[in-house]
Amino acid sequence: MKLIKTVLLVAFAVTMALPFGMGKAEYAKKEGKTCTFCHPPGKFKELTTAGQYYKDHNHSLEGYKEAAK
Repeated sequence: MKLIKTVLLVAFAVTMALPFGMGKAEYAKKEGKTCTFCHPPGKFKELTTAGQYYKDHNHSLEGYKEAAK
């Protein structure tokens, strides 16, 4: 009985965490970009200017102009 409760708890935790972990990869695939296009390397809770544009424009990079370097 204890094993069943443990398995159910783990399955519930994984199910609850999936939407948070998969959203970013889904956006990267959709746009054909790497995650670091919208997020600084190693700081995936922060956004670059492209990431902020994407967030503010209904999850679309349409019309985004990358800053000249």
